[in-house]
Amino acid sequence: MALKELLKRLKFSEQSISMVLGALVIVVVGVLIFNYFRGVGKKAVPEKPAQPGEVKIIEEKGKFFPEGLPTTYKVEKGDHLWAISQKYFGSGYNWVDIAKENNLANPNKILVGQELVIPKTEVRKPVVVAAKFGEPITGSTYTVVKGDHLWGIAVRAYGDGYKWTEITKANSLINPNIIHPGNVLTLPR
Repeated sequence: MALKELLKRLKFSEQSISMVLGALVIVVVGVLIFNYFRGVGKKAVPEKPAQPGEVKIIEEKGKFFPEGLPTTYKVEKGDHLWAISQKYFGSGYNWVDIAKENNLANPNKILVGQELVIPKTEVRKPVVVAAKFGEPITGSTYTVVKGDHLWGIAVRAYGDGYKWTEITKANSLINPNIIHPGNVLTLPR
């Protein structure tokens, strides 16, 4: 009843308020429809880095170079050296060569409209180096030496670092982060 009394004081009837709210709903729906149809004609082009197979690579003297280099590139909004390198080399790892060729003091800061020279250089590939933990452990016990850790011992004993938990359980270790040289560990087989 308090709402009716308030409306009587403001001299608004329920019919007037309903009409105002209805008009508000129509305006909101109109704005949503307008925004929807405004974006219908535009096609979103996803930014997709070049895949290694999309860049034509030529071989010269046993080395592999992208075709059409050297060239220049005008920086666009949202560009960074990794993406530019992927576009021309099929690998982002050549960003270092682009930065060096253009004497960039800060490779993380390139400006829209800036002209970059894309050098003719060999395509860089990631280098994966396997970690070495020493000789394999074949026995059922192992004496800890300085620098050992359970992960490395598990890799050497089982070929799987995640099995360090089995070593911890078999030896009832309270804190698996603390092992000392001279400790003799049981290696469950």
